[in-house]
Amino acid sequence: MGNTAVQQMLYLMDEAFDSRGEHALLTNLSSVKDDEWRWVPAKGGRSIFDIVQHIGECKYMYDSHAFGDGSMRWDRPGSYPAIDENTSPADAIQWLRDGQRLLLDHVAALADDEELLKPRKANWGGEYETRFLINTMIQHDLYHGGEINHIRSLKQKTDKWAWQLGQ
Repeated sequence: MGNTAVQQMLYLMDEAFDSRGEHALLTNLSSVKDDEWRWVPAKGGRSIFDIVQHIGECKYMYDSHAFGDGSMRWDRPGSYPAIDENTSPADAIQWLRDGQRLLLDHVAALADDEELLKPRKANWGGEYETRFLINTMIQHDLYHGGEINHIRSLKQKTDKWAWQLGQ
């Protein structure tokens, strides 16, 4: 069996994370100024930094459970690579890139397309097809990229809808 589907998954992972397209995670982060990383919108719950921290932790956690020994756990800080409030935006982005590289390398190492149907552990429990877990990570990057875009546009006052509504 070939690996056409594995290659497609790798392509989609790259597109969601680091393409030049407007929806990619790193594209959305590229227009965030350093002083905007920790800003929380009125009635908001988290900053762009908080979202980046979440995305990266999920990359490491998913990888640990789907492709590794599953030793990383949310209830055991220190069991996974993390950043803290003193981490610079540049270092946070590099940390994200490192987590993405880890996932990409494991997906690229799949022997063939049949591996995408193989059940693997999820960090929340249970087992799911490999393709489901990869797809979840792709959607995760796109979802949070949009969230980052929205928070940034609120801070920069470029979110036309919110400002038209008096937000």
